[in-house]
Amino acid sequence: MAGEKRFRTSILGFKRTDVNTYIEKILKEFDDKLQEKDEQISAFVNQIKDMKLRYGELAQKADQVNDDRAKIGDVLIKAQEKADLIIEDAKNKAMEEKRRIEVVIEQEREKLVDLKSEIRFLKSELTSTLKKYENQLNNMLEKQGDHIA
Repeated sequence: MAGEKRFRTSILGFKRTDVNTYIEKILKEFDDKLQEKDEQISAFVNQIKDMKLRYGELAQKADQVNDDRAKIGDVLIKAQEKADLIIEDAKNKAMEEKRRIEVVIEQEREKLVDLKSEIRFLKSELTSTLKKYENQLNNMLEKQGDHIA
């Protein structure tokens, strides 16, 4: 107890008013402490509710973050795959274009060789024709010189 209580005495024992006052005081203290504990329990219950609510919100946000991460990961993987396909396609097109250009270059080289050969032939023909005309002119000049002389 809060301290030893001494009651006044009367003819039949302790004085009834002192005992009743003491009991009322003890009951009031008990009720006050009980009320205080009830308020603490109520506050704790409210805190627990708030924490559960907050935990639910945080768990939902964590799930959303995990979903977003998974989506971002999927998008990155798809983007990488698409980039790889684009690069592969570009390489294939470049190789195809290179082969086509090499064929065109080879055809142009063959044309150039043919043209050079034709130029040599025409040069030879021209030289031959010029020599023929030179010889004819010389012959004509000699004949005219023979006629004049």
